[in-house]
Amino acid sequence: MTAPPDDCLARNEWICGAYLSSRREILWDAALQHVQLTVLAVAIGLVLALPLALAARRWRWAAGPVLGLTTVLYTIPSLAMFSLLLPLYGLSAALVVAGLVLYSLTLLVRNILAGLRAVPEETRQAARGMGYGPLRLLLAVELPLALPAAMAGLRIATVSAVSLVTVGAIVGYGGLGNLIYSGMNTYFKAQVLTASVLCVVIAVAADLLLLGAQRLLTPWTRRRA
Repeated sequence: MTAPPDDCLARNEWICGAYLSSRREILWDAALQHVQLTVLAVAIGLVLALPLALAARRWRWAAGPVLGLTTVLYTIPSLAMFSLLLPLYGLSAALVVAGLVLYSLTLLVRNILAGLRAVPEETRQAARGMGYGPLRLLLAVELPLALPAAMAGLRIATVSAVSLVTVGAIVGYGGLGNLIYSGMNTYFKAQVLTASVLCVVIAVAADLLLLGAQRLLTPWTRRRA
């Protein structure tokens, strides 16, 4: 028997409105898990990257080991990374988050450190002359001036995390990657395409959101432009 002419699911078409309407809750749950894993991983990565970058800036001897270690972690293939972390976290969402955190460190540490190093020394000296202590100098002068470089790293790390979350499908915590993986196994065209497009939409939306936040937090760069 041939599929009805109006049944795109039965014909297994790539673009199918019936798939969207009948799997709305499944798509929403997968997308929500995808966003949650991404946000959690990038947030933890940022919390870890900031002190590492500060240590590398404060002690020159620490810069080489910190940058070298984070670079080595970034070169490990994702499947190998998850395999190495498996004994610690088991088959859980924590396994995926931990892997994404380690991958994000390279981009975040390098960009935060580059931003801090780009702060003009005369600006630091002027702040010290005005009575700024080390902590106030960091919070009120150095970090704001380093923000554009740090945000650039954060944007790249976030988009990369959105992509890498899909690999978590191998342990059942891949967000939209779960749908892509199962769709590829069954050659379910509409599911593969829809989940893939949603991954792109999430990545673009996250990048635009961070870009907007950067513009709000750095109004002096807009005036200069």
